Amino acid sequence: MQRRRLLRATLAGTAVLGLPRLGRSQAVEKPKLTIAVGGKNLLYYLPLTIAESQGYLKSEGLDITIADFAGGSRALQALVGGSADVVSGAFEHTINMQVKGQRLRAFVLQGRAPQIVLGINPKTMPNFKSVAELKGKKLGVTAPGSSTNVLANFVLAKAGLKPGDVSIIGVGAGSGAVAAMRSGQIDAISNLDPVITLLTRSGDLKIVSDTRVVAEADRVFGGPMPAGCLYTQQTFLDKNPATAQALANAIVRADKWIQAAGPGDIIKAVPENYLLGDRAVYVDAFLAAKGALSPDGMIPEAGAETARRALASIDPEIAAAKIDLAAIWSNDYVKRANAKYPKA
Repeated sequence: MQRRRLLRATLAGTAVLGLPRLGRSQAVEKPKLTIAVGGKNLLYYLPLTIAESQGYLKSEGLDITIADFAGGSRALQALVGGSADVVSGAFEHTINMQVKGQRLRAFVLQGRAPQIVLGINPKTMPNFKSVAELKGKKLGVTAPGSSTNVLANFVLAKAGLKPGDVSIIGVGAGSGAVAAMRSGQIDAISNLDPVITLLTRSGDLKIVSDTRVVAEADRVFGGPMPAGCLYTQQTFLDKNPATAQALANAIVRADKWIQAAGPGDIIKAVPENYLLGDRAVYVDAFLAAKGALSPDGMIPEAGAETARRALASIDPEIAAAKIDLAAIWSNDYVKRANAKYPKA
């Protein structure tokens, strides 16, 4: 009995020694690094913007360069190509890339629902009744292969359509997307706020599927669907654990700041050009998306399986693959961040 107790104590001590101690700050191994993001102006990535504007990244000893791309697929390419160290992007990319032999891991959550909205253009489709009518139409996404494209494929599949049944067009995540809808260049759009709220308020969008509401997203995907997160190569995490911890700390602080913030706080915290020329629209967009943003950075336990199941339903390669779900996410950094910063 005494030997068992001693063994348990030894193992517990070993486990504790294997983790960075909260009370002792470790030197950041890579203070200068690049984060790639696909459409930083989107509320999907608001925690990253807040971590930057409120000085949380800098206070963690980080000197960050943010490389903003037209969509998440291009941000992913920057990571794989070596021009970025970390991506602020969609959780499901970690699954897609494991199938391609890339070991990526998400380590802090920004959004607990995708916040992506699929809608049709009432000008080009005034008599729209069902998603099946999108066959042969032009559908705008932030960038081909991005999470907006994935959601569109998912909704199309439920209506019996294949990805090739529509023409996918990259329209970005800002004024270009708005112009594409208003000019009739596209018949439908899969995008995020503030683009969605701006188009809805002006009567240029009829919503078909809305995952800004957590309950609706859970219903659509059959469980919790992790969304925006920070992910990187496993090798980066292995070599730079203190840097990853600093990043998680900053995002968790931002997550909590957002939940405690009011519309006025948000308007002051984001760059003027993010408002798309209308502060009232941005406030409405923030209020619509706030509930879908993570309150604490924690990735839900069932999230990886929900994401795998959703991708498998539209991608035969993923459906046939054996995915090691435990290898694509971790809450270890987030737990330590929450212990260090229990409040906003």
